[in-house]
Amino acid sequence: MCLAAGRGDSKLIAMKQADLGLNLTTKRTRKREFLDEMNRVVPWAALVELVAAHAPEGKKGRPPFPVETMLRIHFMQQWFTLSDPAMEEALYEIASLRTFAKLDLNALPDETTILNFRHMLEQSDLAEDIFKQVNAHLARKGLLLKKGSIVDATIIAAPSSTKNSTGECDPE
Repeated sequence: MCLAAGRGDSKLIAMKQADLGLNLTTKRTRKREFLDEMNRVVPWAALVELVAAHAPEGKKGRPPFPVETMLRIHFMQQWFTLSDPAMEEALYEIASLRTFAKLDLNALPDETTILNFRHMLEQSDLAEDIFKQVNAHLARKGLLLKKGSIVDATIIAAPSSTKNSTGECDPE
């Protein structure tokens, strides 16, 4: 393909090459704001120190991803309720998640890598230690994190009974 450009077109061509024509935005979304806040309040260095002793060293095969990156991915899975395959896909599709995890498109963990890291955390019984570490850090800042779950409920109007005043089903 041949492109002919005049003087004023060189900036446009350079811009198209830089963003690959994907029209990437810098809009501050709620997800991006949330991730920025979590980046500030989660004690990443302390958590890396806690988990690093249990992480594989990668003496064989391809080198492992940094512990901090995998922790960030694990946290995002919890925050956004993503399965391992969904987390892998989200890393490919959502730039703000890649940025938070300190990744680029050249090297992303696959669902098996994400699964293995999660299993390592479970087998090493680190979930409770991570929770305590984060809670202690937040308490020092005057914040609190509690365990729990969110249940989505919808209230709908429904008749109290399908029976009429005589206790029989109403034919209508």
